[in-house]
Amino acid sequence: MNLHEYQAKELLKKFQVPVQEGIPVDTPEAAAEAYKHLKVKFGNEFAVVKAQIHAGGRGKGRIKGTEQRGVAVGKSAEEVKTIAGHMLGGILVTVQTGPAGKRVNKVLVAQDVYYPGPQPTKELYLSILPDRAKGQNVIIYSTEGGVDIEEVARKTPEKIYKEWVHPAGSLQPYQARKIAFHLGLTGEAFKNMVQFVTRLYDAYLALDCSLLEINPLFKTSDDKVLAVDCKMNLDDNALMRHPELEAMRDINEEDPTEVEASKYNLNFIKLDGNVGCMVNGAGLAMATMDMIKLSGGEPANFLDVGGTASAQTVEAGFRIILKDPKVKAILINIFGGIVRCDRVAQGIIDAYRSIGNIQVPIIVRLQGTNAEEAKKLIEESGLKVQSAIELSEAAELVSKAVAAA
Repeated sequence: MNLHEYQAKELLKKFQVPVQEGIPVDTPEAAAEAYKHLKVKFGNEFAVVKAQIHAGGRGKGRIKGTEQRGVAVGKSAEEVKTIAGHMLGGILVTVQTGPAGKRVNKVLVAQDVYYPGPQPTKELYLSILPDRAKGQNVIIYSTEGGVDIEEVARKTPEKIYKEWVHPAGSLQPYQARKIAFHLGLTGEAFKNMVQFVTRLYDAYLALDCSLLEINPLFKTSDDKVLAVDCKMNLDDNALMRHPELEAMRDINEEDPTEVEASKYNLNFIKLDGNVGCMVNGAGLAMATMDMIKLSGGEPANFLDVGGTASAQTVEAGFRIILKDPKVKAILINIFGGIVRCDRVAQGIIDAYRSIGNIQVPIIVRLQGTNAEEAKKLIEESGLKVQSAIELSEAAELVSKAVAAA
């Protein structure tokens, strides 16, 4: 589950991780009031207005039909109000959103941290995520933070450092010092960085994050270390331990069909192809999508109905797939291990009749316990459903259906 920047920062503050202070608002008038509040609190004429969407690249992105970027600086209440007015309700297009962009429903009015002082400022980079190959969490960091971190990784990979943390314990003090040293910090900034990264790692573990990225990780002119931006992803499988975090989910940022699928405990991801897939098991789903591509089609989705597919889940899956106008055929590929194939077949028949006349060709491949009985049920149902036992046979039927569409 993704969180907005302002939500992630509020969580970090609970772990005493220093962050760039800000106030989330959803109207231009509230943005102006937020500016006034920050000016009184920090005594700075400038404030940063940041569009709150679940995508990176906001600083380089633009609101459709305008020159307004997703991150902008204002130096008065009126200017901040104008900037927020351009952002709110607009569609922000970035390298990560694609041409469709995302609607901006909130902006964060944040303090300016680039104030002058005795020392130069620095934009750094730091992220924490699982390294599945090593079975450990890894901290990735660099002296080259900011909007072009992807270019740094591509052109100068030697500037990217990694520190692995053993799962049996937390980040060790020597590791935190090593990170601060590689980031080129000394004196008070060095001490602050050691404390920052230690608390950040504690937050990563306690919140069951799957990704925690700080970019930029900022050293101010008076040697403070702050999280100026924060991207936080939470492990969906751990949300049962954090009901207060699950309540922070913003479904407006998610694909509507994926939101609907989650209501039925379906694992659904929308893709750009023309063949709808309904499968039980993630590995089988990946193999099914490969077969669709090999047969000349393109998967329109990833849909895992789980190991105990029922008429209700099958019907929900049908309805979700059929909402995509690009779908020219649907392939149902079920392996009957836990669940009997004939029961799945009956569920498919019941779902088909419940939905009504389906114009899209449907190919059903059932393999495993009672596969032959299931094939017979499908063939004798009188419905426009083609059945297969081998996956290659099902893929060939899909190829013909797409070609005829």
